[in-house]
Amino acid sequence: MSALTESTAAPAPRSGGGIGQSVRDSLVIARRNLIRMTRIPEMVLFGLIQPVMFVVLFTYVFGGSIKVGGSTSPQAYREFLMAGIFAQTVTFATAGAGAGIADDMHKGLIDRFRSLPMARGAVLTGRTLADLVQTALTLVVLAGVALIVGWRVHENIAKVLLGFVLLLFLGYAFSWIGALIGLTVRTPEAATSGGLIWLFPLTFISNAFVDANQMPTFLRHIAEWNPFSATVQACRVLFGNLPEGFVTPDAWPMQHPIIASALWSLLILVVFRTLAVRKYRSATA
Repeated sequence: MSALTESTAAPAPRSGGGIGQSVRDSLVIARRNLIRMTRIPEMVLFGLIQPVMFVVLFTYVFGGSIKVGGSTSPQAYREFLMAGIFAQTVTFATAGAGAGIADDMHKGLIDRFRSLPMARGAVLTGRTLADLVQTALTLVVLAGVALIVGWRVHENIAKVLLGFVLLLFLGYAFSWIGALIGLTVRTPEAATSGGLIWLFPLTFISNAFVDANQMPTFLRHIAEWNPFSATVQACRVLFGNLPEGFVTPDAWPMQHPIIASALWSLLILVVFRTLAVRKYRSATA
């Protein structure tokens, strides 16, 4: 009887392991989250409203009153502004990523995933990939709105696409910060607050909305070495949106913004992905 029991016992399901298995699992989780987004369209809609409001408000309220490159021209500020709005939009998606993961943790969904034979990091990777797709769609809509209000690019299509790639890279890197926050806090509401409270000083103490040369010295240095500022500056260069007479700061990230943007995003991605996966393993142990 014992031998019969041992011979008929079903083996526990095991993950195939390896990079291929991890990729497949991550894509499955990403698909799950994308389907969820389509069933809750207000998630995408509300994600679009805020950046569109920023575009309209900054363009028509502050345009003509903020000096950039020695000019207060509304058109000059409009083109100067858009790279900052784009970068702000991709980084503010951090709060949504954190809230989504915190919600899954709160509902016990992560525990269900943990019981399946799947790669541990796939849950977080799939979630961040789905957020990346949503961010890309938001950028497409936002670029259309920007063109309507008068934003224009003055470089070739390859440079423009590279600018959007850098934006998405920054957004994907920051989504891992959101993942770590979502795994650390106890409720989705706390994740939303925790994901936004540090983003406001990060985005406003930067070159996103004003010329950093006009800031007090200590704030200017912070803005020039801000990872967010590097991506904004890179996009202005790649879009051809630096206003006439604009003086590029001497700081290395501002002199080499494309390289600085890629390096900053890569560093943030490596550090926070490592921390988030480690936190995920300890939280579900």
